[in-house]
Amino acid sequence: MTSKLLHISTIGCQMNVYDANQIAGVLAPLGYTGTEAIESADLVIVNTCTIREKAEQKAFSFLGRLAKIKTARPSLIVAVGGCVAQQDGEAILKRMPHVDLVFGTHAIFRLPEMVRRIESSRCRIVDVRLSDTIEFDGPVAGPISDGQVSTFVTIMRGCDNYCTYCVVPHVRGREASRHPDRIVEEIRMRVEQGVREVTLLGQNVNSYGNKEGLCSFAELLERVDGIHGLRRIRFTTSHPKDLSDDLVRAFGCLKKLCHHIHLPVQSGDDGILKRMNRKYTRGAYLEKIAGLRAACPDIAITSDFIVGFPGETDRQFQASLDLIETVRYDGLFAFMYSDRPNAPAAAFSDKIAELVKKERLQALLNLQEGITREKHQAIVGQTLRILVEGPSRVLTSDDSDIASPPIQWSGRASSNHIIHFAVPNDLLAEKELLTGAFADIMIERAHAHSLWGRLIRGPQNAAQGKGETTIAA
Repeated sequence: MTSKLLHISTIGCQMNVYDANQIAGVLAPLGYTGTEAIESADLVIVNTCTIREKAEQKAFSFLGRLAKIKTARPSLIVAVGGCVAQQDGEAILKRMPHVDLVFGTHAIFRLPEMVRRIESSRCRIVDVRLSDTIEFDGPVAGPISDGQVSTFVTIMRGCDNYCTYCVVPHVRGREASRHPDRIVEEIRMRVEQGVREVTLLGQNVNSYGNKEGLCSFAELLERVDGIHGLRRIRFTTSHPKDLSDDLVRAFGCLKKLCHHIHLPVQSGDDGILKRMNRKYTRGAYLEKIAGLRAACPDIAITSDFIVGFPGETDRQFQASLDLIETVRYDGLFAFMYSDRPNAPAAAFSDKIAELVKKERLQALLNLQEGITREKHQAIVGQTLRILVEGPSRVLTSDDSDIASPPIQWSGRASSNHIIHFAVPNDLLAEKELLTGAFADIMIERAHAHSLWGRLIRGPQNAAQGKGETTIAA
């Protein structure tokens, strides 16, 4: 089989990262292997996101740059996948004459046949057919990079919530869950390839299995917790209205479930929450937070906020600031509202001025930054166990004036804090033991987005086949 080069440019969420890995996996039997060099690729796929206007603009900007490469190399196949492809369909072919293929979010497993047709007849194809069920549920052996510790596994797709600001149900389809046996099979396959941490993905993992009568999400977590060789479990994203008591209790009893939850609230005002169609109140949300902290006192909680939703008054925005002060999140993502195609809020007339949205966004981010810094500073002096991910790219140690400074490594605590640390010279030869192992780090400095510490003890519970040795620093 002739070897061909594939370049995938992925924009957007973790689910797009997972989809990109599946794309690479289904195209491998056609002889395609990955490359970072666009100029030498035989097939370039732009895996797009439409959740916000900026991501969509980024996708079309990238596609525009590919026109020149296509002119120089007419044999290049240019494909557009993901949410923008699902949203715009054939209009992309009209807008971008150099694009050969547009495939939607449900078309990944139909991709090989479409690529074969284009290779043989140089036709142009659009496939944006959606399905209410998951047509193919088997694990795909997509590439795992050398030393990769963590991976994503999608457990469901689509969404039935129809929040008024959100385009996801229109581009990802209705909610559908994978069978738990297939999920466990895929995770075991990844563990055999060296992965030690898995993040389970879904637009609303808390409602996993409900429509199909499968096990609950808490029960799925229990099954994943029993997989030999897996060290940690994470998941995203949770809808507050579906956060069950069983799932809350799981944080207190499942050994491998990390003590972190991302629980998007979007607004602190009941009126805005109702207009967003979120189906919970501020009070109900705070009850969920209290329950999580009772079950797992050291749990880290992060969230999403939207500022400038149509009709949001100064008082309603202040309610969001007040909620942040009340919950004291460990971190959050915040965005200015923007109209999205097919989302009901796009038709709302009482839009907020861009300048007001920018001011509100900055005020919210400034408030959370102060809280995050205080929380990070409170961790200084504590010893945290991390899963080591490998050497870091940038040296941030204060020892940078030493002729041979220690190498910086990094990993994540169960709370999802990023922690950098220096490895003593006598452990540099133990790279294979460190990556994918647990290490205990004494936190010495706090930064805005990460922590710096000193290796106290490690590695522990090293990767399968690499021993269970404990090396004291």
